[in-house]
Amino acid sequence: MAAPRALGSARGLRALSRPVFQLQSQSPSPSFPSPSLSRCFSGSVPCLHDANAPSPSDRASSAGAAGNKTTHFGYETVLESEKENRVAGVFHSVAESYDRMNDLMSFGWHRVWKDHFVASLAPGLSTSNPGQPQRILDVAGGTGDIAFRLVSAAHAASPNPKLHVTVSDINSSMLSVGRDRSLALPASHQACLSFLEANAERLPPQVQDNSLDLYTVVFGIRNFTNPLAALREAHRVLKPGGVFACLEFSKADKHPLFNYVYKRWSFGAIPLIGQLVAGDRDSYQYLVESIERFPSQEQFRDMILEAGFEVSGDGYEDLTGGVAAIHKGVKPLA
Repeated sequence: MAAPRALGSARGLRALSRPVFQLQSQSPSPSFPSPSLSRCFSGSVPCLHDANAPSPSDRASSAGAAGNKTTHFGYETVLESEKENRVAGVFHSVAESYDRMNDLMSFGWHRVWKDHFVASLAPGLSTSNPGQPQRILDVAGGTGDIAFRLVSAAHAASPNPKLHVTVSDINSSMLSVGRDRSLALPASHQACLSFLEANAERLPPQVQDNSLDLYTVVFGIRNFTNPLAALREAHRVLKPGGVFACLEFSKADKHPLFNYVYKRWSFGAIPLIGQLVAGDRDSYQYLVESIERFPSQEQFRDMILEAGFEVSGDGYEDLTGGVAAIHKGVKPLA
């Protein structure tokens, strides 16, 4: 396992060292079988669009070039070229009930985790130049849940905060939900937002090298076809000293009894509730399996290091016994 590198700047250290609450549980882990749309909303808020997004024929060529390289879709093994379309189908299906889905998978704790995650980031403070607006990219953030929290926290800290948050998602249905919800925000909050349909593994030219202060991704990276490629893209577009911050479902293996109960709930109840509440058992089954297949805290930390980031301490903080974890990395200054 790679040893975490020391942070290269005191500013980055402060960003990473903010406390993260934990609810520790005592607990033997059970065994489970492994089985451009880019409309802007009205007003002054800009909306970015990936004008260079690959056409269907381009995607077909890319799939051919990729050959038979495989990845996982839940517990299934599929071609990499197939996973993106299947994940898209899941999120087209659950877009309207996405927050309710997270309520089911986290017993409602995702709202507490998200509030804490955003508070730890001090949105509105530029890492490179305090006089310049902080530029934030919220990836896989289509419904706006994190972006709205970031903007709200910045306005709570300052009556006229200097920041701009681009909500990016590969899924047009998720972005549509976010755009619609944004219309209920105060005009001053809307002015801080834009929306971008894009693939996090191949960000469009609008997102330039060394241009961002903060890159966030919440409950999204486990669904990417190639998470390491997305991490490398995050490293490319962040400024030196910029922060990568991720909140994701993780492993509660350190607490076996708690982990047993949690997995029984996840695999036994969530797909059934998905069927009863949303009429969609398969999408919820995939989402549970995607959590199980995601790397452990230490494995994902090592991927962040491999992408070129520096981390502080263990490189992650467990939430609720490890059901979720916050990961942060800083792009080195040199």
